[in-house]
Amino acid sequence: MQISGNIRKMVTRLGDAVDYQLPVGDELIPVNSLIGQNLRLEFLGEIHCIECGRKTSKSFNQGYCYPCFRSLAQCDSCIVKPEQCHYFEGTCREPAWGEQHCLQDHVVYLANSSGIKVGITRGSQIPIRWMDQGASQALPILRVKNRLVSGLAEMIFKQHVADKTAWQRMLKGEPEPVDLPARRDALFGECEQALQKLAKQQGDNSLALLHDEPPVEIRYPVQAYPAKVASLNFDKTPLIEGVLQGIKGQYLILSSGVLNMRKFSGYNLKLTSS
Repeated sequence: MQISGNIRKMVTRLGDAVDYQLPVGDELIPVNSLIGQNLRLEFLGEIHCIECGRKTSKSFNQGYCYPCFRSLAQCDSCIVKPEQCHYFEGTCREPAWGEQHCLQDHVVYLANSSGIKVGITRGSQIPIRWMDQGASQALPILRVKNRLVSGLAEMIFKQHVADKTAWQRMLKGEPEPVDLPARRDALFGECEQALQKLAKQQGDNSLALLHDEPPVEIRYPVQAYPAKVASLNFDKTPLIEGVLQGIKGQYLILSSGVLNMRKFSGYNLKLTSS
């Protein structure tokens, strides 16, 4: 197989193992079927913004040109730090985008990828967010009315649990299983007063504790994990080649190293398998 075009982050579907498809131009390439084959990925020297299509010499924020990076709400710092959401201050870059994406129900969750962590996502992004992070277990613990409240709740929880994924550890193998419902119940006890204060500040129906959600187990199509995680980069090495040994999160696990496909959204690549 040989195909070329601008890529986007891999599309995921939850099944017995996560099913991956890589957008290349207008095509969706089923990546699971390529496991065990030799992949040759060549960067053809062009990057196009995933928002406006403009040709750019450098990618910002995983696929945007600089003007879009500076102007789009989805590229603002509050996307990484939701507790700093400033929609209600009247300073959102794109109020209509904020209403569609930020003023929607969000979920605070626990996940186990490289160990237990707390995170947030829009309700519509479950379980996509978990698969993108390479989580092997996940559990919704709180439903809130908007992104700002989710960020404030996350701030409370992360005083007791990590909020980052150690991606190198995630790619070395499956994490030790965690009793997520037990950890949820312990966090509810540890954070009870702070959560009550937040609910009072944010008003009626601003948040709801989720006591009965079942944990979700996620398996990834991996034949072999690397003993040592070596990160591959098209900006340094335009031609990357190796046997595809598995896929986890947004990473291709190759015999030559690991490649974060989301990082290179908008890159024009030629993909050859054999």
